[in-house]
Amino acid sequence: MCLQASFCLAQEKTIHYGDNAAAGKYYDVRGIKMYAEVYGEGTPLLMIHGNGGSISAFSKNIPYFAKKYKVIAIDSRAHGKTVDPKDSLSFEQMADDFAALLDVMHIDKSYVLGWSDGGINAILMAMRHPDKVIKIASTGANLWPDSTALIPSAWNDMVQYHAKNKNKKWATDREKNEWKIFMLDYDQPNIKLPALKAIKCPSLIICGDHDLIPVEHTTLIYQNIPKAYLWVVPNSGHGTLIEHTDDFNKKVDEFFKGESF
Repeated sequence: MCLQASFCLAQEKTIHYGDNAAAGKYYDVRGIKMYAEVYGEGTPLLMIHGNGGSISAFSKNIPYFAKKYKVIAIDSRAHGKTVDPKDSLSFEQMADDFAALLDVMHIDKSYVLGWSDGGINAILMAMRHPDKVIKIASTGANLWPDSTALIPSAWNDMVQYHAKNKNKKWATDREKNEWKIFMLDYDQPNIKLPALKAIKCPSLIICGDHDLIPVEHTTLIYQNIPKAYLWVVPNSGHGTLIEHTDDFNKKVDEFFKGESF
């Protein structure tokens, strides 16, 4: 037990989320060793990071939610400590991974919070594994890869990077993996709007008003999910959960608990 608030805060700041041996463990999931860290107790809450990220993306969110939930923060396939030597990757594959992880952990169902690619995965989990999901909060997700689903400048940068590197021979495993996760966002996702009708759980769909994902695209997602709520975060870019941490944590918590929206 901490005797002084300042000492407790100092302890909290020393936790290296994503590299915390005390909370981390590898799980056998669909042919890979998936790394996850668990914090807190209560109803499970799965946190899924974005492209090229890791558990550390939620460093500002885990401490808040761990006081109320059993937080399961994961390194997605081919990200962080979760190694995947295969040469391709899909969002559907990843969503199936997360459902399988819950099975391995003997968890019937969970809240799901996803950011960016993790937001896409949250949507696909709700579509493909509805029995595993209580509610989802998805921020910065897109449904298809083009200049209507990402702001044109971001999409054009991706197109130019692909044209420059598509015939390159990558020398190291790290370079190959980085290309694989780039191609994930370049070619995918490919979710049709009518398919969102399959989502039966309450869903909080989030973006920043200056997000990489246009507000119009996020609104389309919201409009096509039966029990959806929309939150456009004012004065925010893509990193809603980082740029407006206190507001983000509070509103998502209220949504999960059914106290707002």
